[in-house]
Amino acid sequence: MPTQEKTNPKLLVSYSFGEIACQMSWYMINTYLMAFYTDVVTLSAGAISMIMLIARVWDTINDPMMGNIADHTKSRWGRFRPYMIFGAPVLAIFNILTFTVFPVTGWLKVVLALVTYVGAGMAYTACSIAYQALQNVIAIDSRVRMNLATARGLGSQIIGVILSLVAMPMILHFSQTMNAEGAKIADAKGYFVATVILSVLMIPLFWLCAAGCKETYTEKLHAGHQEKIGFFQSIKELVKNDQLLMVVLATVFGAICVSGRMGMLFYYIVYVVGGDNPFALISPTFTTMTVAALIGVAILPWTTKWFGKRNWMLILNAVMVIGFILMFLFPTKTLLFPLSFICGVANSGANICPGMIGDSLEYGDWKLGKRQEGLVASFLSFGVKLATAFVGSVGVLLLSAVGYVPNAAQTPAACNGINVVVNIIPAVIGVLSMVPLFWYKLDDKRVAEIRADLEAGKHAWDK
Repeated sequence: MPTQEKTNPKLLVSYSFGEIACQMSWYMINTYLMAFYTDVVTLSAGAISMIMLIARVWDTINDPMMGNIADHTKSRWGRFRPYMIFGAPVLAIFNILTFTVFPVTGWLKVVLALVTYVGAGMAYTACSIAYQALQNVIAIDSRVRMNLATARGLGSQIIGVILSLVAMPMILHFSQTMNAEGAKIADAKGYFVATVILSVLMIPLFWLCAAGCKETYTEKLHAGHQEKIGFFQSIKELVKNDQLLMVVLATVFGAICVSGRMGMLFYYIVYVVGGDNPFALISPTFTTMTVAALIGVAILPWTTKWFGKRNWMLILNAVMVIGFILMFLFPTKTLLFPLSFICGVANSGANICPGMIGDSLEYGDWKLGKRQEGLVASFLSFGVKLATAFVGSVGVLLLSAVGYVPNAAQTPAACNGINVVVNIIPAVIGVLSMVPLFWYKLDDKRVAEIRADLEAGKHAWDK
């Protein structure tokens, strides 16, 4: 009989702290870094694109390598928790440096932006890979892992609501620059102080997560997996897990679609929807989306049970795409909030992926005899940063191509172009994220059968 496991509420709370910490770390970069680079640091579109391109080329090497290192780590704290314990302070430092305006000009300004951004990405990789992989060694039952994914999603949305309410007001509170109408606009001091506050608060949350999430099942799950394989062989083995590959592809496209759009939504609100004080619309819009996503995440244990993980994710993605198209067609204040609410509920689909990842790891163990929690988590981390890069490289070039001019009134053609970049392109990517899911075949019944085989020491080749 497979292991009977019950959900521990204390474990759920402890695990959610790690997601809250991740969101507090990456929120400023994902949401405001592009605006910070264009409007405060005054980097050119070409410079920003180059920074993002170099960072992502490095991530294609660094992220999987970090995941492989974590998979082979042995310490008194386990495989993954050490990176959360010791990596959090380093991540805080680089986050702060990323939103620092150094007293330099010319190429040196670009180099410092590159170094700080890459450093923040590497530190985030170490912490987030460890956190994501942790789910698969602190629980063994598919429904318990889905409950952990839900707790993670709830933590993400709760801190998302808080950050959407306080981040921009906090930035503006500490800013000292006024526009022609006498309203505050975000400046260097505002971004810097807000990042310091969030980074300092992030550290103990990672520590609380590590303290409350013991790697209970690491030894059991890896019993009989004594063979050590190299980095490139690990990649080859990962690709052989067809179900896992489908989830990773869907996750990467989904992250580009949702997270990438969030980083550009600022421009849609300020320049397309507009108004006398468009900055005042930013916080309510993000808050509406995060509250809606919170509701969507809260019902995941029931909706994924009724419809299945894959099917519910397909439904949410379809709703999201329709919402983007409607926001493109009707860019008005009247519809901004109700359509943002619909898109926010649909965004909760991203929180199904961790549960599907856990099931795919079980399938990979059964089919191939290999478990690679860290390496898999590295691909998910890379997907998040790829989304940020899309905003910073492709996104900024697209905005420039449609005629966007920083800190200026935009032409009607530029506003229409911004609307396309923020809504239509993400809608197309959202459709692409749905395609791999049609090849995903693991439902709860099939995963239970696989777990029963593994408990009995059976694999696919024994059939």
